[in-house]
Amino acid sequence: MVGAVVVDDEGVVVGRGSHEFAGGPHAEVHALADAGERAKGATLYCTLEPCAHTGRTGPCAPRVPESGIRRAVIAVQDPNPVVAGRGLSYMRDHGVLVDVGVLREAAEHLNAPFFSVMRRGRPFVTMKVALSRDGRVSAGPGLRTSLTGPEANRWIHRERAEIDAIAVGSGTVAADDPRLTARGAYRSRPLLRVIFDRSLRLPPSARVLSTLDAGPIMVVSTRRMDPDLLERAAVLSGVGVRILPVEAETPAAFMKEALGSLATEGVTSLMLEGGPTLHHAAWQAGVVDRVQTFRTPQILGAEGVPWLKDGLFSIDELRDVRTVSLGDDVMVEGYVHRAD
Repeated sequence: MVGAVVVDDEGVVVGRGSHEFAGGPHAEVHALADAGERAKGATLYCTLEPCAHTGRTGPCAPRVPESGIRRAVIAVQDPNPVVAGRGLSYMRDHGVLVDVGVLREAAEHLNAPFFSVMRRGRPFVTMKVALSRDGRVSAGPGLRTSLTGPEANRWIHRERAEIDAIAVGSGTVAADDPRLTARGAYRSRPLLRVIFDRSLRLPPSARVLSTLDAGPIMVVSTRRMDPDLLERAAVLSGVGVRILPVEAETPAAFMKEALGSLATEGVTSLMLEGGPTLHHAAWQAGVVDRVQTFRTPQILGAEGVPWLKDGLFSIDELRDVRTVSLGDDVMVEGYVHRAD
């Protein structure tokens, strides 16, 4: 998601543009076309470095000096290795004054999934959980428990409409039998549903398997399959499921390898929707980038299933924390501190 504006010496915006869809003209191309002759001697502001290579579109950096732009203010350098400063160098070499880093953090937040794939080789991961007032995720092991109200549910489905993929563990499928679709919110492209299931417990009758029209379903499992697992894999493949085999054995390594494989499949943003086992593995592996907790007024009591072990997670570990009231529920969201 990239935006650009062209501003003349009097501070008047004379051109605007945004990257509207993958494969379409980039933001600066639209902005420069909108400005036309008024771009001469003006300043280009852009949230990401203009590219200097030919991909699905031609290079954008040459358009900047060709248009007569005097100065370019770029929020952040593109981390893509095929760009990575080449656009900045091109503009400077052709007489454009270039400043980099204005509103850098905001620009990185805007494209956090893209930056995660480029810098870490994995999707941007959001860990989402609905909790009772006493910190439980369900009334008991294997019990389907509805916690969030209608306002929170609408928020959750709007979020689903914006991400690349949803992931759950096999335990969540067994307990809740979810459809894992974005309902009541417009989505322009298929939604990938990912199920972490080493033992291939997913039954062919699971409700999610009736929603292939909403997008593909992928099961992450072990690469080391015995005859029984191979038979289950064949059954799931026969009903439209794709099996993603992972070599690693420890939970943390398994999670990291799986996320790396998802990135190669084009997944840039992933919502981990449960349950506690999957969340624990992701948190321990250090692959969570954002946490969303939906606090509800219900009390489930001592028989309820706790979320994470005491002391494993604290809201104090997050930055840019915000709180949103959603009917009777409260959503608390924050980003995990990272050196990069």
